[in-house]
Amino acid sequence: MASFVIEGGHRLSGEIHPQGAKNEVLQIICATLLTAEKVTVNNIPDILDVNNLIQLMREMGVTVAKEGIDTYSFKAENVDLAYLESDEFLKKCSSLRGSVMLIGPMVARFGKALISKPGGDKIGRRRLDTHFVGIQNLGADFRYDELRGIYEITADRLQGSYMLLDEASVTGTANILMAAVLAKGTTTIYNAACEPYLQQLCRMLNRMGAKISGIASNLLTIEGVEELHGTQHTVLPDMIEVGSFIGMAAMTKSEITIKNVSYENLGIIPESFRRLGIKLEQRGDDIYVPAQETYEIESFIDGSIMTIADAPWPGLTPDLLSVMLVVATQAKGSVLIHQKMFESRLFFVDKLIDMGAQIILCDPHRAVVIGHNHGFKLRGARLTSPDIRAGIALLIAAMSAEGTSTISNIEQIDRGYQNIEGRLNAIGARITRI
Repeated sequence: MASFVIEGGHRLSGEIHPQGAKNEVLQIICATLLTAEKVTVNNIPDILDVNNLIQLMREMGVTVAKEGIDTYSFKAENVDLAYLESDEFLKKCSSLRGSVMLIGPMVARFGKALISKPGGDKIGRRRLDTHFVGIQNLGADFRYDELRGIYEITADRLQGSYMLLDEASVTGTANILMAAVLAKGTTTIYNAACEPYLQQLCRMLNRMGAKISGIASNLLTIEGVEELHGTQHTVLPDMIEVGSFIGMAAMTKSEITIKNVSYENLGIIPESFRRLGIKLEQRGDDIYVPAQETYEIESFIDGSIMTIADAPWPGLTPDLLSVMLVVATQAKGSVLIHQKMFESRLFFVDKLIDMGAQIILCDPHRAVVIGHNHGFKLRGARLTSPDIRAGIALLIAAMSAEGTSTISNIEQIDRGYQNIEGRLNAIGARITRI
């Protein structure tokens, strides 16, 4: 297993480019199964989760070609349906969270899908009820095979339906949407997720011949079509990485420019960092973060302590709360971080406390951070990355700390961040992979 050794206390300077959005590209690759024609996807990040899904597609019989440094084409003309029932396929699905989004396309196009319980981050229970109930509403039959520990989903022809989702699940909405585009009749999805990832998926499907309206809202209407065609698609910059770089600049008192961020798709993220006192400027489609010796957390208008909480889009994405918590440790003032969606995502704070941070973990969902105002530096420490987002948060903490830190289990970071040490070292960081 690999580790990072980080020499803390170095300021960053220069420009950095965000990679393609991980959460979007996993959906887009699964959607290529909906047509036998060629689909070309640009700005694909070279990260573990995406590479594993691409390899899985190859093994399923999809013709995959690398056509550029970050461009792949997919042609699902001769999918090996027998392989999709094999133990090897199911085992690979169980280690890859994004594989759950294969269900919708496979049931829609082939009438059958098998899936094991998917893996991914250890951030608490991530139930699949929204996915399953939604696809059941379209007429699919679900059966759980206890002996093999797999779900078998079958449908002769999906039928459009009205549904009100029990939660605005991003992957759940994507899965149902991909099934509905080939269903007979009209499907209405209320309380749909409307993140930019979903908007991108909808627009790509429409270019392929789907009929989806209500894009960017929580009410999607899909008129089913007989078949879809090939297209080209370009993945958005990763807004989680953009937010991570903003936090990194603040913690290390650095001046950086984050290039080509697709600012209109960042939603409330820039303003959320401003509430922590971080200055940033939009310059065209770039974000400029000036060097700040100190930053002060705002209070609410009535003077009460600031609370930063995640919420479905256009609220703050839960993927950035770990970063914002770390950034708050060196701010002036206090903040309550409320992680509503996942009950284990805040458990990494004990590592920050060992580094000298002042944090009170109230319960699995809430932590109060009392900022040091850069008056006291975090100490270098031996750390372990429990999930992708906590991993990058710990990397930010180590970069700002006094002394040397080691982060093990960095495969978790590699799952979501492309060549992160190379890109950061190029602007002044001191990170060694061992």
